Amino acid sequence: MRFRQLYRISCLRSLHGKPITNNLQPLANPRNRNSSQLKRLTKPNNKTSSADSDIVKWNVSISNHMRNGQCESAQRLFNSMPRRSSVSWNAMISGYLANSRFDVAQQLFEKMPDRDLFSWNVMISGYVRNRNLGAARMLFDQMPEKDIVSWNAMLSGYAQNGYVDEARTIFEMMPIKNSISWNGILATYVQNGRIEDARRLFESKSDWEVVSWNCLMGGYVRKRRLVDARPFFDRMPMRDEVSWNTMISGYAQNGELSEAQRLFDMSPVRDVFTWTALVSGYVQNGMLDEARNLFDQMPEKNSVSWNAMIAGYTQCNKMDMAGELFEAMPSPNVSSWNTMITGYSQNGDVAHARKLFDTMPRRDCISWAAIIAGYAHSGDSEEALRLFVEMKRDGERLNRSTFTCVLSTCADIAALELGKQMHARLVKAGYECGCYVGNALLAMYCRCGCIDEAYDVFEGIVEKDVVSWNTIIAGYARHGFGKVALNVFESMKTYGVKPDDVTMVGVLSACSHTGLVDRGTEYFYSMNQEYGIIANSKHYTCMIDLLGRAGRLDEAQNLMKSMPFEPDAATWGALLGASRIHGNTELGEKAAQMIFQMEPDNAGMYVLLSNLYAASGRWGDVGKMRLKMRDTGVKKVPGYSWIEVQNKIHTFSVGDSTHIETGRIYAFLEELDSRMKKEGYVSSTKLVLHDVEEEEKEHMLKYHSEKLAVAFGILKIPEGRPIRVIKNLRVCTDCHTVIKHISKIVGRLIILRDSHRFHHFKDGVCSCGDYW
Repeated sequence: MRFRQLYRISCLRSLHGKPITNNLQPLANPRNRNSSQLKRLTKPNNKTSSADSDIVKWNVSISNHMRNGQCESAQRLFNSMPRRSSVSWNAMISGYLANSRFDVAQQLFEKMPDRDLFSWNVMISGYVRNRNLGAARMLFDQMPEKDIVSWNAMLSGYAQNGYVDEARTIFEMMPIKNSISWNGILATYVQNGRIEDARRLFESKSDWEVVSWNCLMGGYVRKRRLVDARPFFDRMPMRDEVSWNTMISGYAQNGELSEAQRLFDMSPVRDVFTWTALVSGYVQNGMLDEARNLFDQMPEKNSVSWNAMIAGYTQCNKMDMAGELFEAMPSPNVSSWNTMITGYSQNGDVAHARKLFDTMPRRDCISWAAIIAGYAHSGDSEEALRLFVEMKRDGERLNRSTFTCVLSTCADIAALELGKQMHARLVKAGYECGCYVGNALLAMYCRCGCIDEAYDVFEGIVEKDVVSWNTIIAGYARHGFGKVALNVFESMKTYGVKPDDVTMVGVLSACSHTGLVDRGTEYFYSMNQEYGIIANSKHYTCMIDLLGRAGRLDEAQNLMKSMPFEPDAATWGALLGASRIHGNTELGEKAAQMIFQMEPDNAGMYVLLSNLYAASGRWGDVGKMRLKMRDTGVKKVPGYSWIEVQNKIHTFSVGDSTHIETGRIYAFLEELDSRMKKEGYVSSTKLVLHDVEEEEKEHMLKYHSEKLAVAFGILKIPEGRPIRVIKNLRVCTDCHTVIKHISKIVGRLIILRDSHRFHHFKDGVCSCGDYW
């Protein structure tokens, strides 16, 4: 295992630890004895040989105790020894190091009266094992003499922690080098991706061992540079199983299965790894029949072989075949169970996955991550979070996958407080700067309405990938800060990160949300030439939405006609939405009819068209829409909003009277309504899809779910903190207007996430600029 991060601990602190607390009783230092004591010690004694024999027995006993993990027993023996040799001290020091008691070993080393070369070497190795290279180097430089073991220990320390240049310096300083030294620096180059440096080193001498050939060849294979790896394989003076397996697996993983099969047939000795490499290659390339045929021929199978074949079936949605193989497996290990749980979860059968999870004999962090991900992807966020709490209670450590799943779940339901707790745990675990988990954390803050915190996370990701850039660009776009999103996009290009199709969806969305028609048009028509990105349906939908919102409906229709493929429901939906905004009933009807043909159960489109009819006073057509929905079995998705207060989610529906604080909420809304009307607020009654009196329409609008949630938030969340509300549907025009007024009256920042975007309300203004 390779360690790439070092603890930033002072070398002096490591060298001068706390006193030993286990009653160590060292003999007096010979340098402090008086002359008479020294004479007695050096006076010839016919009992010396017997005493030396006794010391050897004591040392053997100490080593045995340490080997069995009995450190206290070894310490008692050491304390009771009448005389100690350097071997006694070394046995104690190396024993404590072997039992991960570094501090005690360090203190013994400091108290050791006469250190020999072995003592220094074992202590340097201890510092290296504890990743304290600063202290190891200080000790190394203090050594009165060094041997090849000392140099190799220091070389190994730098190599294992990714300090390639420092390792190379040590290598060049070595007075004598052995095969361990040469192989160590070669492996350092290969493992840290400096393959050309490794090749130059390899070519500098000819008497390499087979393990060295395998190392360099494996480096090229891992980089998928098989054309460079193959000449080394062909030149090898002698090959072992690892040599053949490396090349076979390389070709197989790279999709060159005919060559992999040819080498397999040529291989003079095939072990279980040879067979498994080729089986895995067929599996990874979706050739399950060939993989199964080879699997059935295997003279010997290990757990990796079984798991590779099971994983192949799960990845191809053949859960029945996977289940049969799993049942036939002699001794399924935890990885086998995890593969099945993941397979069922990814294929939508969370119930079966849960059954396996509950019955598996032993779980690890991957098991928990798999079942949590299953519930999260199926939309059952509450159960996903409940399992996470249970996982913590069981004391299971969190891995990157678990963190990512839980953060994604927090993002889905906007559980910001839990997301922040996860962030704290990430920092403690040292994961927050990594790209994989960092992107999930970034997305969580974006989707929970914390765009400033999201940017802080983005800045903290050490090696940003295209997903990192895409997430922050899309985040700013959804929050209504389109110009900021475009500035980030320009920075992305400056940093040399090539945009992909997802990037351009975010960029076009930013233009659409901000009304930047000309700039969006320029990006759309130049992305193929500049970035090699061919426009797909999502790009066209963004452009039609952009043109439609700006009232350029004819251009939007012409663009739709020029599409190289048929428009999908989302594209027609963008046109329908634009028709509603600009009151174009004829175009709206045409778009709606196309959507109903593609997605007859899309309740949202029925509502959009009904809104268009209601705004035009066509109540008869509104009634027809309602009848059509009833006859086709389409049910309108009920709107609801929720808000997190003191780690608890509070959910509201329209006209909700079930909440414990209903009385206070309604009274507060009445007070706010009175104050808003004095400032000129008028209800948008045309949005009510019922032909009733204006007063009744006003009453129906007054208690929409988002208004209830906002009112509750103002009552419960201390001043100075933003009110964050989530709605499952798109916010209506009246609620948008009301919340703008409320933000000014109460002087609070209100952040509303609907199904389409974020709205930041402050001082009577929304971040969308009323362009939504």
